[in-house]
Amino acid sequence: MSRFVETLVASAQRNSGENGRGLTTGVPGKPWFRTWGQVHDDARRIAGALELEPGTAVAILAADPGLIAPAVQAVWLGGGSVTMLHQPTPRTDLAHWAEDTLRVLKMIDARLVLLGPPFEELSGLLEENSIPYRDLAALASADAEPLAEPVEVAEDATALLQLTSGSTAIPKGVRITYGNLHANVLAMVEAAGLDAERDVAVSWLPLFHDMGMVGCLTVPMAIGMSAVKATPADFLTRPLLWPELISKYRGTVTAAPNFAYAIVGRRMARADDGDFDLSSLRFALNGAEPIDPAAVRTFTDAGARFGLSPTTVVCAFGMAEATLAVSFAELGRGLEVDVVDADALEQRRRAEPVSADAPRARQFALLGRPLPGLEVDVVDDGGRQLGERQVGRLRIRGAAVTPGYLTVDGPLSTQDSEGWLDTGDEGYLIDGQVVICGRRKDVIIMGGRNIYPVDIERAVCEVDGVRAGNAAAVRQEAGSRRERFAVVLESRFAGDAEAEKQLRKQVAARVVDAVGVRPSAIVVLAPGALPKTPSGKLQRAATASLVPAE
Repeated sequence: MSRFVETLVASAQRNSGENGRGLTTGVPGKPWFRTWGQVHDDARRIAGALELEPGTAVAILAADPGLIAPAVQAVWLGGGSVTMLHQPTPRTDLAHWAEDTLRVLKMIDARLVLLGPPFEELSGLLEENSIPYRDLAALASADAEPLAEPVEVAEDATALLQLTSGSTAIPKGVRITYGNLHANVLAMVEAAGLDAERDVAVSWLPLFHDMGMVGCLTVPMAIGMSAVKATPADFLTRPLLWPELISKYRGTVTAAPNFAYAIVGRRMARADDGDFDLSSLRFALNGAEPIDPAAVRTFTDAGARFGLSPTTVVCAFGMAEATLAVSFAELGRGLEVDVVDADALEQRRRAEPVSADAPRARQFALLGRPLPGLEVDVVDDGGRQLGERQVGRLRIRGAAVTPGYLTVDGPLSTQDSEGWLDTGDEGYLIDGQVVICGRRKDVIIMGGRNIYPVDIERAVCEVDGVRAGNAAAVRQEAGSRRERFAVVLESRFAGDAEAEKQLRKQVAARVVDAVGVRPSAIVVLAPGALPKTPSGKLQRAATASLVPAE
């Protein structure tokens, strides 16, 4: 069997007794705990019932982590590959979602779909398109003959097809091999100093997101670390559930995108003394989207009253193309930033350090050094390697890096002849630490300057009346001589013509002050109207479509 599956089996064997560590789901309403040994037993029964051919692509659409965990392991025990399908949200156009889901199933050549609550009604759609499916809840409760032994697979066989696009973009699957998973799991355990006997992971992240699937389910499952899993809907309905679960289960490890820390920080600031006890938390990873130092400080400042150490937050760089993690900031140091001159950054593509109170100073979080087995470098557009503090294209290579994508047009290689993968990010290195300025495709080029959307968005969110973390700067006429940008934001003033007018004036002035350029348009939306993925990440392409044409 693969080295990765060996770790799963060994974890299950170590945690097969009544005192074994395991997975708690069903929180907060009906907590359900099973040891990893029990999860493994369920997985063997499901694998026996499925009787997969090695290499079979299996898609899973379910909400309950308690059902998903053994199903995922069952596919791996059977030598197949898992694709977690994106789940619709209340704002999703179901017709478009169904169309995109069918496109994904065709792209990955899915031979089977496992349907779990609340998606059973989609069985009719699958039947109409001759796609085989099984009821996940029925499989989990069936008294099938367990799989005797894990199926032998090569290290380069596909274990996980991680979808990278939201519901409005053309789908693409990152091909994660069994070897990739093994390499990145071990690297994260080492870099985070994880101790299976003492650490407890608490997460609400969706399992169709790499941070949720790999970081907060696969890692605990592989090393036998206790884990508590809520659902994204639970968190979005009541964000303070997150610190409540950390308090109740004495969580030591957690992870989330930046927006979640901002939301919870603001709400904890209004909570009563004694509502939480966060003294157990030692590792709170912040990644998956641009890190706003102000949001991190909001979280750590509010959490201090509840025993949270300011050194708990670990800023990170990760991407599905690296299985999950590329770099972690050094443990025990908390948020560290590099303060640079905006003019030098935009005009000379160099990160020149300045004091925090200097005119047009910019702050970027330090994201640490690459994890074991990974390399990061920075090159210019011609592929020439750049020196320290020179801004260019970030590349990665190593054992955890995907060999390629699956697309609607077929397989696509990701690595060049030397094994390097272009991340699509712009950034620089300082003493080996990674700093990211922004996505190359989102950079706004005006008058020879490279303007990063995150700078505009942070400025917009400083205006009273703009919902914190709910503003987007989007390119218009990209690559043309008339390249411009628009701002789309959420506000409680939406619908009030006079209030919107005043808000637009304030936003325009604040943006000009921050980046020296006026937005071509400012669109004000009602709260909850910005297009986002179910995990809360902004969908820029869909947001750009909301800007009226001139």
